[in-house]
Amino acid sequence: MAQKVRLVETVLRDGHQSLLATRMRIGQMLPVLGQLDDIGYEALECWGGATYDSCLRFLNEDPWERLRTLKANVKNTPLQMLLRGQNLLGYKHYADDVVEAFCKAAVKNGIDRIRIFDALNDPRNMEAAIKYSKAAGAHVQSAMVYTISPVHTDESFLKVAETLVEMGTDSLCIKDMSGLLSPYDAFSLVSTFKKRFGDNLDIDLHSHFTCGLASATYLKAVEAGCDIIDTAISPFAHATSQPATETMIEMFKGTEYDLGLDLDKFIPLVEHFRKVKTEIAEEFNLKPASDVIPAVRRYQIPGGMLSNTQNQLNEMGMGDRFFDVMDEMPRVREDLGFPPLVTPTSQIVGTMAMMNVMMGDRYKMVPNEVKDLVRGKYGKLPGTVSEETRRTIIEDEEPITCRPADQIAPELEGYRADLASKGYNGITDEDVLTYAMFPEVAVNFFDANRK
Repeated sequence: MAQKVRLVETVLRDGHQSLLATRMRIGQMLPVLGQLDDIGYEALECWGGATYDSCLRFLNEDPWERLRTLKANVKNTPLQMLLRGQNLLGYKHYADDVVEAFCKAAVKNGIDRIRIFDALNDPRNMEAAIKYSKAAGAHVQSAMVYTISPVHTDESFLKVAETLVEMGTDSLCIKDMSGLLSPYDAFSLVSTFKKRFGDNLDIDLHSHFTCGLASATYLKAVEAGCDIIDTAISPFAHATSQPATETMIEMFKGTEYDLGLDLDKFIPLVEHFRKVKTEIAEEFNLKPASDVIPAVRRYQIPGGMLSNTQNQLNEMGMGDRFFDVMDEMPRVREDLGFPPLVTPTSQIVGTMAMMNVMMGDRYKMVPNEVKDLVRGKYGKLPGTVSEETRRTIIEDEEPITCRPADQIAPELEGYRADLASKGYNGITDEDVLTYAMFPEVAVNFFDANRK
């Protein structure tokens, strides 16, 4: 008898991040938190990712206050967050003392499970977050970002997984952020992991519906022994989000993988989130993504980036060069050692491709982020950068080979002193972390709420 498959519900985080730019407010979650808690989920993904930035920047909410409110209203189901390794929830590497303080604060304020990933799948960029999250008492789920390239194979992903298990991870996640993973490749990859780790280690698959593959991919992954799948309640499912929770319950019903969840409990939840979706779309003048985009598999970029790129090119008067930029992206990605395309590498590769097309001369003008990627400051690249490309981008500089964060001196007290010098009263440890990650946005938020 196969083990019952469990679900992580993403409606409170990735569902609205994927479809409606992370604009769901805590007030729109509160009325149904008790009902969500009563479903029987493995976990509720409700924090991290872009929610932290969005709370401060667009919703005038304190993300820490949101987390405490969620915890007070969800008594039985573990709360899960997404953390970008040494980047935490910002867009650069932070010193280890900031990582330690953040992991400790996340658990203290209500997080039970922390999913940790690194854009390059460099375990060294996840090591501190794993160590400090475990020390704080969280369940640590280490994620490998899935991508397709000549250097990404089942064996290469397994090698990363083995290192993460040695570091003490409690479970593993295959994070397919662009919905690239096909059903039979999923069967092969999950089988490889299960053969190596057996039933001692849960495997969670997180995919997006972007290419139209994810529901079939979940089916084959479960047949291969996958223990947990990530889904979103139907109003916030499909398109660039996850497969629908109710559909997955139906799909496995009456089989050896039956999820054992009551579909009737979803009727009021679907009604509630359908209204919330309309409210958000109207308030922020957003149009939820609705299309399946098979071309994402060819260009290997996250679905949301397709429309962003088109908009940027239109603003620059280069709207007719869209497909030139799209064709340039895989070439740039190969030149830069096949980084998986997820924040921040997707933006770095995308910007470089755009500049190459705009200048009409490849690497004539190179942004600092591209230079830092080649310098090794983001971590170890999966593939190699040719000598010629390296010289074009960073000339005679030698890339670093150490863990990038080893070059960052302790920062926490500096952030604290900086904030104190600005004259805010009653600043908490959590406020210092907010300031560390988003200094300008934090100051605007404090001006409105802390004076």
